[in-house]
Amino acid sequence: MASTIQALPTEVVYLITAGEVIDSLASVVRELVENSLDAGATRIVVSLWPQQWRIRVADNGCGMNLDDLQQAATAHSTSKIRSSGDLWKINSLGFRGEALHSLTTLADLEILSRPVGGKLGWRMIYGNGGEVVQVEATAIAPGTVVTVSHLFGNCSSRRQGLPTTAQQIKAMQATIHQIALCHPHVTWQIWQNDRQWFTICPAATTGQLLPQILSQVRQSDLQEVKLEIPNPPNSSLLTPHSSLNLVVGLPDRAHRHRPDWVRVAINGRMVKTPELEQTILSAFHRTLPRDRYPICFLHLAISPDQINWNRNPAKTEIYLNEIIYWQEQITQAINQALSISSSNLKEAVHTTRVSKLLKAAEAKGGYNFNPQNPNEDQKTPNSSLPTPNSLKAVAQVSNTYIVAEHSGGMWLVEQHIAHERVLYEKLCDDWQLVPIEPPIILYQLSPAQISQLQRIGLEIEPFGEQLWAIRNIPAPLQQRDDCAEAILELSWGGDLQTAQVAVACRSAIRNGTPMNQQEMQTLLDNWQRTRNPRTCPHGRPIYLSLEESALARFFRRNWVIGKSHGI
Repeated sequence: MASTIQALPTEVVYLITAGEVIDSLASVVRELVENSLDAGATRIVVSLWPQQWRIRVADNGCGMNLDDLQQAATAHSTSKIRSSGDLWKINSLGFRGEALHSLTTLADLEILSRPVGGKLGWRMIYGNGGEVVQVEATAIAPGTVVTVSHLFGNCSSRRQGLPTTAQQIKAMQATIHQIALCHPHVTWQIWQNDRQWFTICPAATTGQLLPQILSQVRQSDLQEVKLEIPNPPNSSLLTPHSSLNLVVGLPDRAHRHRPDWVRVAINGRMVKTPELEQTILSAFHRTLPRDRYPICFLHLAISPDQINWNRNPAKTEIYLNEIIYWQEQITQAINQALSISSSNLKEAVHTTRVSKLLKAAEAKGGYNFNPQNPNEDQKTPNSSLPTPNSLKAVAQVSNTYIVAEHSGGMWLVEQHIAHERVLYEKLCDDWQLVPIEPPIILYQLSPAQISQLQRIGLEIEPFGEQLWAIRNIPAPLQQRDDCAEAILELSWGGDLQTAQVAVACRSAIRNGTPMNQQEMQTLLDNWQRTRNPRTCPHGRPIYLSLEESALARFFRRNWVIGKSHGI
């Protein structure tokens, strides 16, 4: 019987491989832009002609000489690794040497390049398989220009199977946005059909860049944390330490309807890591309103030996060593970002409504607020902000709001939900059930209610016909007159955290309750020490801040406090 297994022809192998690397217009943009970044580019211009299946990427990177250009599009050719050992210490975005070669299989490829310091540039056109079919000297600034034309022209079925042009354009924009977040120092110009589409200006940090991409978010809505963290104990010493860059939307002012802005990047590339994404979502649990999700961008720069990039041809999925260690570091970083401290708190006028009011008041005046120090507006917002225990209780408004002052302005704190946050975190840290005597007697509980009370640890037993005795209760409810109503509320369902929220809400000081100066100060001190002081467990904002500069603008004051001489 003749053998039915035969080796595939070389051209079929190349076509299959190319289809794994280049599967859309967005993948072409991604591969070419990553090459530009590996070349050290700080300015990248992407030109798109989607209907013509044509893309051009120009950069100001290091460029290539004639010898490199002749090898650039051959199969598995790269300047980024040399041996199998290099696969475990990859510091570049590309390393497989497949992108340009795949493009020669699926499209027409032209490259113009001139190395930095070189006196002459070269233009090359490549044929199928990466062989050079035309070469000529050309005038070009240092850098590289890659043009891909007639993509999938030899594979019409591939074009028919792709999404609509509008969807592909959206995917290309998302690809560029993702890469720009990982490399905020780069200037981007994007053209579509010979018209400028959008630009991304460079920024010192990702947090400063993000509002250009997510237009509905202001920089004051974000908190950025940069940390150096030790490598895992069994990591090699390829790098002395790792770093973590975290940008989060403050939960009292920035969140989303979908979890579409929980993003993770590792060593300059956006990746899909369900384990780390779930860690981020868990860290924001009980800080956001119901059915809302956080805005969070996490960028880890870690030792290459902790990563295996050979999980997906597009390198969007990875194997990460010591995943539990990194989850712990991420949780700690998020807790730090959400806490209140002078080193990380960026305060502005708290709500859009108040901000509009202040701007309107300033606009109606005959002059604007001009601080005595011309550089005052450029100071970092952290310079005059409260540290724990620096908020001073001044007064109580409507027996509901605590007026607190600090060196940079004033805050209005809602007493019930501030106390609710304090109690909730205390309950989470120390969920304590205490025995009671006599027991609490409840009437006509359903089997589901009985099961729910047992699930959260309460001792419940029959006490007669349709009567049930509760022998222990959560400690905060011990002194409350409405303890039976609270237990009944807990019986209606939810997990342990839901029960803890319910207990905290019922136990917190009620709005309308008068407080003396010491009681208000104690509550402020305890609240500032919580892990997530910005919102209550239901996701409601706890405080409103008004900075001194905002008050000065509102009252159209242009003198320095303490030097007005009563004017």
